This record gives sequence, structure tokens and C-alpha cells, in this order.
Amino acid sequence: MTVVSPLVLTAEDEAKLSGERGPGVAMAMRIVVALARVAEATELIDVESAHIDSCLYHGQAGLDFAETLARLGARVSVPTTLNVSSLDLMHPGLVRLDPEEAAAARRLMDAYVALGARPTWTCAPYQVDSRPEAGTDIAWAESNAIVFANSVLGARTARYGDFLDACAAVTGRVPLAGLHLPAERVPTLAVDCSDLPAHVLESEAAWAALGFVLGRIAGEEVSILTGIDPASVDEDRLKALGATAASSGGVALFHVAGSTPEAKAAGSAWPPDGIRSIPLTREMLTAARDELSTAATDAPLDAISLGTPHFSLTEFEKLADLLCEPGNFALPVWISTSRSVLAEARERGFLEPCERAGAQIVVDTCTYLVPILADSVRTTMTTSGKWAWYAPANMGINTVLGTLAECVASARAGRVIRDGSAW
Repeated sequence: MTVVSPLVLTAEDEAKLSGERGPGVAMAMRIVVALARVAEATELIDVESAHIDSCLYHGQAGLDFAETLARLGARVSVPTTLNVSSLDLMHPGLVRLDPEEAAAARRLMDAYVALGARPTWTCAPYQVDSRPEAGTDIAWAESNAIVFANSVLGARTARYGDFLDACAAVTGRVPLAGLHLPAERVPTLAVDCSDLPAHVLESEAAWAALGFVLGRIAGEEVSILTGIDPASVDEDRLKALGATAASSGGVALFHVAGSTPEAKAAGSAWPPDGIRSIPLTREMLTAARDELSTAATDAPLDAISLGTPHFSLTEFEKLADLLCEPGNFALPVWISTSRSVLAEARERGFLEPCERAGAQIVVDTCTYLVPILADSVRTTMTTSGKWAWYAPANMGINTVLGTLAECVASARAGRVIRDGSAW
């Protein structure tokens, strides 16, 4: 019979729990301690930052929680960013919520700002001006942010969902459990990508498809991908891989041999001896692309959606390059991004060709979460495996997965254009 060691709290933990640091802190600490006991953690640890996902309005309970924390005097104790909300405050009226729901959504946003969090309103906090270093403990929510922080940055975060994220931000403490433990970060599954032709991985859509397959294979296991040339790896591709893997599965951490921080540090010691290995083939990627494309490629195309997770500065630069030749979009093109990336894209001159071609910018939220696209939209093309995964169920919209170049060509032609030779 396994004996579980009791949770040991420091004197400061006890002071927070007892209410000596205020009722708001005590409320948050009770939830953190309850989580620690469920996780069978023996102690709590400090975190250096937090990212709160609870600011998307889902109903009265979430609003009551945030406003109660604020009313009780709670304030974040570590640098804290905020995830997407239900409104685009820079473009009033863009989101078509009824007035009562819009008012509640705005109150929720205001409550988290009142706690002292930064109004970043982005699902990609790793694109803002400061991000955690490898080996640091953080408390991040939002599935793609979690997997990016763990995998690409080498920081350490468990999955902190709604309410737990805010409590960690207020207390600055989390259980020493899960992916905060080095032993839990060692891969238990190897995915052999050596048979994938190099030209396939030059297509960014292939990385979304790779993430889809990884999520299905790995579930919540920690995996290491082998056989991928480090020269083909960049942050946007890893972002696409991780976001889709966290959608089709429960992936919170993956490694890429020779590329991601912990895999590089482990060197030839990873993959560990004895773990199971699964070969990944081009046919598996093609099948994933087709599963993420719920519309026939000859179906009428109604819109293009880019930026899930939020469009990065390098993606804006690539899009601006594709728009060097004159020609406007023949159908709506929506780009979801953060305020900070938008400001830099404007300053660098990347935004002007996008707007000139007819692109419409969305900030603070995302097009698959709230009603922005017209009710008449039935088929949308996207570069995002995550958008393609969620949009059919969330919005009743059929999807076509493509590259950025294919999306631009399709937007100009008003119909799906896809280059099958890339696969």
C-alpha cells in the first residue's frame, strides 16, 4: 500500500491560508491547497509568472468568481498576462453579442485588470515583450500557451485551467507536481519522423497535420520527435504543431530531438532506452490534413481565417511579402492577433499591405470563439489546425486546411486553391 506524504506548508503559506494577507488571498490559497492535496503534492513552489485563461465569458459563475476576488482585495503577486476575451475592444461592434452578454463580458475583463493583470488579451503570451526562461516555474493556462512554454521555451507549467490560473497568480504558489517535476518531463514515447520527405516539412500546413497526428498518438504522454532536421524548425512551426496537438489530444509537452531546449540538453540520452517508438509517415500527415478539412476542395469558399493561435510578427512579415504583387481579396480575410504584435507590425510596415488588400484585423479575441464571421459563412480556409479542429463544432463551419500562400491565392481567386504536390 502506497503511503502518501502529507502536504507541508511554509509559514507564509499558512499566513495566506489563514487570512493574514487578506480575504482575497485566503480564497485563492484555499483553492491552491485543495489542488495540491488532489495532486498528492508534498509542498508548494513559487512561480515567476502566470497567464490567466478565465477571462473568456462563459456565464455568471466565472464573472462572480473574478469580481469576488477583486472585491475581497486580491491582487496578482507575479507578472500576469491575460488570455483572449469575448470582445474586441479596439473594434467596437465587431463581435455580435447581445447587449447583456457583452456587458457581462466587459465586466469580466475589467475584473481581471482590477486584479493587476496586464490587459494583453492574447492566447500567445510568448509573443509579448517578456517570456519565461528555460527551467523556470510558471502557472500558465490556455492549451497552446502551456505546450509552447513547456516545449519551446523549456519553462515548467502544469495545466492550469479556469480559476486555478487566477489563484496561482494571486498567491504566487502552485503544487510541486506534474510537469513541474523533472522526472515527469522525460519522454515516454518516441515518434520517428525520419521517413517524412524534407519538402513536406517545408509546408507550414504539414506542421499542423503533424500536431494533429501527435495529439492522437500521444494523448497526454510526453513524446520526443526524432528524425526532423533542426534547420526546418522555427517557432511558428512549433506553435502550429503544439496548438494542434493540444487540441486533438492532451499534449502539454513534447520534445524535438536536436531542437527544443531539453532535448538539446539531453543529447543522445534521449530517446531513453526501452520506450515505445511509432513511425510517422507522409500518408499519416495527408490523412490528418484531410480530416482537418471538412469541406470538399471544390466547395464554395466564403472566408479565410488566420491567427489561431494569434498571428505572430514573422507571420505578418510573410503575409506582407506575399502581398507585394497588387491584387485585392475577393472574400473576407480575418487576422486574429494581439495588440502588441499589431502595433509592431504597423510600425514595421507589415500591416499596410494586409489592410490594403482587404484583410480585417481582430484583437483581444478569436474568430472561432465568438460571433464575428457572417452568419452566411459556411466554408472557411485556414492555416490553423486548432481553428480547423474547433470551428466545425463551435460554429457549424466547414474548413479547408492550407498554407499561408494557398490562403492568399484562394482569397484573391474567391475559391479554394491548394497545391497537392507539397504533400
